[in-house]
Amino acid sequence: MKSLNEECGVFGVWGIPDAARLCYFGLHSLQHRGQEGAGIVASDKGKLNGHRGVGLLTDVFKDERQFNRLKGETAIGHVRYGAADKNGMENIQPFLFQFHDEEFALANNGHLINGTTLRIELEDHGAIFSSNSDTEILMHLIRRSKKDTLKERMKESLNKIKGAFTFLILTPNEMIGALDPNGFRPLIIGQMSNGAYVLASETCALDVVGAKFIRSVEPGEMVIVNDDGYQIEKYTEETTMSICSMEFIYFARPDSNIAGVNVHTARKNMGRTLAVEAPAEADIVVGVPNSSLSAASGYAEQSGIPNEMGLIKNQYIARTFILPTQELRELGVRMKLSAVSGVVKGKRVVMVDDSIVRGTTSKHIVQLLRDAGATEVHVRIASPPFRYPDFYGIDLQNRKDLIAADHSIEEIKKIIGADSLAFLSVTGTVDSIGLNFDAPYKGLCMSYFTGEYPTPLYDYEADYLKSIEEPKKL
Repeated sequence: MKSLNEECGVFGVWGIPDAARLCYFGLHSLQHRGQEGAGIVASDKGKLNGHRGVGLLTDVFKDERQFNRLKGETAIGHVRYGAADKNGMENIQPFLFQFHDEEFALANNGHLINGTTLRIELEDHGAIFSSNSDTEILMHLIRRSKKDTLKERMKESLNKIKGAFTFLILTPNEMIGALDPNGFRPLIIGQMSNGAYVLASETCALDVVGAKFIRSVEPGEMVIVNDDGYQIEKYTEETTMSICSMEFIYFARPDSNIAGVNVHTARKNMGRTLAVEAPAEADIVVGVPNSSLSAASGYAEQSGIPNEMGLIKNQYIARTFILPTQELRELGVRMKLSAVSGVVKGKRVVMVDDSIVRGTTSKHIVQLLRDAGATEVHVRIASPPFRYPDFYGIDLQNRKDLIAADHSIEEIKKIIGADSLAFLSVTGTVDSIGLNFDAPYKGLCMSYFTGEYPTPLYDYEADYLKSIEEPKKL
C-alpha cells in the first residue's frame, strides 16, 4: 500500500552458540525494513556458510535444514527491499566471497551515490561483478587495496565510497560494522548477558534477543568485534550528522530509539505540533495504520478530538502484493485497508498519515472513508511535502514520482478528494523529533522536503539539476 520503500536491515552477533538462529530472531524484528529477500551467513570453525532467498524471512528459513548448514558462534544477516532494477536473487545479501586466501560475508543498508562511477572504474581494471548491487563495490575495493591489514584496507576503501551505508562484514576472525560520514541510517551496538556482542539496524532488535544497548556507531566510525571484545576506529574526521528524517517519520519501528530519541515519542510530538499548526473542525481523528498511529494519537491529545480506530489494516497482505491494472490495484487497497463504517459514518474525520508521495494511496483512503459514511475528510500529514527525490536508499530517485514536486497543496487536496489538506512544517518536524546536534536541521537529513542535500550527488547531479529546471506540468 505504501509508496515508500527502504533498502534494508542488518543484524550481526558474535560469540554465542547457534548464532544463526539468534540472527533469525533479530532479523525478524527488522522485517519492516525489507520484505523481498533475506539471508544469513554464519562462521563455523573458520568456514563461512550462508543461506539466502526471495521473500519474507519465514519463507527463506522454513525448517531446520537451513539452520543445519549455519553452525557456529558468529553470524550476520540481512533483510532487503529491492529497487525495481535490483530485485533478482543475485542481489540478496549477505554476499559470500570465498577467495583463495580469505573469506568474507558482506551486507549493507543504504545506497552509494558514486556507485556507478566506481563500478565503471573497477570494471575497467578487470573487476567482475556477480550482482548489480552497489554493495559489492566495497569488496572489490578492499581486495585491490595494498594496505597490510584488513582494518587499514577497510579504512582506505570506505573513504572512496560516497553516500549512505551501514556495512556489516564477517570474516572467520572478526565482525566489522561501518557507518557513513553522515550517519544516515542507524547502527547499534549491544551485548548479551553471556558477553556476546550484537550489531543491528535498530534498538528493537536488541530488545527481541535480550541484548543490552551499549552505544550507537557514530558517523565515520568502524566497530570491530572479535573474541577480545569490541573496539571503535575512526576512518574519517570529515563527518556531519545527518540522520534520515524518514527513519523517525516512517521507517523505524516505534519501539526503537535513534540517537537517544524514541521513535514513537517523536511521531507523537509531530502529531501534537501538526494539531497546533493545522487544526480542523472535526468529530474524530483516525490514523492510517501502522506508522501513523503515533502521530494520530498526538494530534488527538493536542486537539481534544477523540482518537478512533476508523481504519483497519489486514496484517496478512504483504507489501509486495502488486496488481497489473488500476481496477485491481484499487481492489488491492481495499484488501489491505478497511474503513470501519460503525466508527466513521456520519462523522467529520481528521485522517492523519505520515506522508504523501504519489498521492494514489491517499486518494483511495479518502474514498474508503467517504464510502464508509464520513461526511468530511480532513487530511493532515505529519511531515512536510515530499518534493525532492532521495539518493540515499529510499526507492524514489525521480521527481516525477512526487506529487508535491509539481502540484500545490490546494491542487493535491483536489486530486486526493479531501475537504482540506495540511502538512507539518519543516521547523515543526525538526523541533518535534528533538535531536540537538550541532549540524543543519539539528542533525537531520531533510533533503526530501527542502532540496538541501548533505553531500554532493555525484552520479545523479546532472539528471537532478535537469529535473528541477523542467517546467511545471499540470
